[in-house]
Amino acid sequence: MRDLAPCPECTSQLIEDATLLPAIPTSLRLLAPSPYTELMQDQMRSYLDFEKPVAELDSKLDELRTLAASGTDIADEIGRIEDKAAQALADLYQNLTPWQKTLVARHPQRPHFNDFIKGLITEFTPLAGDRKFGEDEALVAGFGRFRGEPICVMGQEKGDSTESRIRHNFGMARPEGYRKCVRLMEMAERFGLPVLSLADSAGAYPGIGAEERGQAEAIARSTDACLALTVPNVAIITGEGMSGGAIAITTANRVLMLEHAIYSVISPEAASSILWRDGTKAQEAANNMKITAQDMLRFGVIDQILKEPVGGAHRDPAAMIATTGEAIAKAFDELRGLDGDAIRKQRRQKFLDIGRKLG
Repeated sequence: MRDLAPCPECTSQLIEDATLLPAIPTSLRLLAPSPYTELMQDQMRSYLDFEKPVAELDSKLDELRTLAASGTDIADEIGRIEDKAAQALADLYQNLTPWQKTLVARHPQRPHFNDFIKGLITEFTPLAGDRKFGEDEALVAGFGRFRGEPICVMGQEKGDSTESRIRHNFGMARPEGYRKCVRLMEMAERFGLPVLSLADSAGAYPGIGAEERGQAEAIARSTDACLALTVPNVAIITGEGMSGGAIAITTANRVLMLEHAIYSVISPEAASSILWRDGTKAQEAANNMKITAQDMLRFGVIDQILKEPVGGAHRDPAAMIATTGEAIAKAFDELRGLDGDAIRKQRRQKFLDIGRKLG
């Protein structure tokens, strides 16, 4: 099982210049996990709070399968409970609230940047450093091949274990990460390579050191670099697309979003603290902030929603990665044949139109 965020003692390793990392959401606690038997056989199933009815049915299935393994003939009963569990899951995910989608977007077992790279990109070679200060492992960037064609790829990696989460700073990049992305985008521009961005971050790292090294300036320059490209760029919001930390790499010709991902200028917890001076009203904030993929498509902020497997991308990562690959290929095909000026003009117009055209 992918373990969750480290305990408070562990987070002390993430202190930068006496500034603590923002609290890890408590909504990802486990509810009596039992093994996945079909979709995630190599991990333990992790349930969100609102999935308790499904967790109870799956627990019952585990008990029945244990009995069946001992020789008891209960195949019909197992089939009936399986159908009931599948229907309960489908019904639950058909009408998720914005807050529930937020919890799904943050699920620790959703496919991360490295999972998409392994599934979609061959010969991937990550490059390190911004040539000014140092390396930032929260933002991974490099070159590889997508369906045989060379491509520049960048994105936040949250990590999938306590050790990797600390190494990647939970996907919250510092200025050197964004400056590294600018460096790679300039290389992609020079060699005429398309750019693919995968965003999944709670936001840029807010530590004192990051601010001293020009966090806001680095984000602005990365956004500007995206807008200036004369090669096509496509961005996918795979989980959390929070604040300038996401916008810095998703200002693209085509912006796509997974069905249960979220995209916003601020997290629900931060909005709750600002509006009500009470961080416990994050659920109320999320339900009023218009942060879902459906909201973003209606407002013209994104171009397409990628449907997730029933129960979320974490229940069938391979299928989600395959769907994403098809969408990426289609998006680049739509931009194929356009010259540099047309690509840049199309991107500029896309963002100028946001807010002017409401669906």
